[in-house]
Amino acid sequence: MSAFGPPQAPVEAPCPEYTLVSDKVVFVIVGKSSNQLVPLAEIVDFRFHNNQLAVRVDDARRECKFVIKEMTLRSQWELVQKHIEERLKNPPPASADAEPELANRE
Repeated sequence: MSAFGPPQAPVEAPCPEYTLVSDKVVFVIVGKSSNQLVPLAEIVDFRFHNNQLAVRVDDARRECKFVIKEMTLRSQWELVQKHIEERLKNPPPASADAEPELANRE
């Protein structure tokens, strides 16, 4: 069937997504390509420009640029994380409507 349709673009791997936590703000950043990673180093410099975060490690010649996907106050982010942890520890009970469906599948 694919021979009859238009040429398909190759499927790329998803771009890496990172959560950077500062004293007051939490940033969710996304790489521009699937092989772009935040490098590990002793000294990391961050620079903000429009909706991008430029990262330079040690004395590297170039910066790695990441798109800022989301910015949240740390206090709000911590509340959301706490809520997620509580839901994982204590999932809501299954509804009575869902049980008959499971019984019919077995």
